[in-house]
Amino acid sequence: MPSPEPAGALLLCRAEPTVVGPAAQLLRERMLLAAAGREWSVLVPETKPWTASAGGGEPVDRVLGGWAGALAVGAPWPVLALWWDADHSGFTLASGFRRPVGYEWLANGTPVGEHEALRTFAARLGLDPVLDMQSLESLAEPDTEADARARMRGLLAVLTRAGLTLPAGLTPGEPADRLREVARVQPDAERVAWSGWRDAVHAELDVVESSSVGPWLRGPRARCVAAAQLAAGVPLTLYGLRRRSGGWLTAGAVLLAHGALGFAYDRMRATRD
Repeated sequence: MPSPEPAGALLLCRAEPTVVGPAAQLLRERMLLAAAGREWSVLVPETKPWTASAGGGEPVDRVLGGWAGALAVGAPWPVLALWWDADHSGFTLASGFRRPVGYEWLANGTPVGEHEALRTFAARLGLDPVLDMQSLESLAEPDTEADARARMRGLLAVLTRAGLTLPAGLTPGEPADRLREVARVQPDAERVAWSGWRDAVHAELDVVESSSVGPWLRGPRARCVAAAQLAAGVPLTLYGLRRRSGGWLTAGAVLLAHGALGFAYDRMRATRD
């Protein structure tokens, strides 16, 4: 009988599930969504995009990086992708239009990255520049006692001080099947699935309309942002099609969707007024 697939992935969003759910629909991937502490949510993929050896798919780090970028580029909250397989583990932090930052460790815990990436990571999440930065820097130092899984646990310990509390069992290093089983039994878990552009856009408009941000997403400035998202989405989508890259294709599609959403919301508010 084959051993469990050692790869896995989690998407951590610094926002409530009610806000993350509509945005996650635009990824057009089946996911399980649950709360993960104060103002944090976790998305657990129901598919296995990281099994690159089966059918020539993309590596887990590339796919999860694309998903994180696609979620964050149209949202005011950052997205942290955690990923691991038999050879290495790591993270990618995406925040708005800024360049994603990431770090990784080999399976034996050997750091593979730059200290500057950890400093940028801490700054973008608003972590303590002394206490938390010391903990992060220790993850970049040689340690024969710590493998990649231990490094990821150390990273989560730092994020716990920022309000993250993952449900018991959603632990980096666990196989994907185990993560899905744990996510499904969470009392607040919900399934995020693609239901078509019309429903996805309506769902996101409802969230925006009910939030305090809604009244500000209109006027010339909002239209400029929407136009910029459309302008950036077109080349990203074409690039994803040429490279056959699911991550870049998703990022481009989400940018296009958010650009269209911005124009639709501005028009809707103007009509109501």
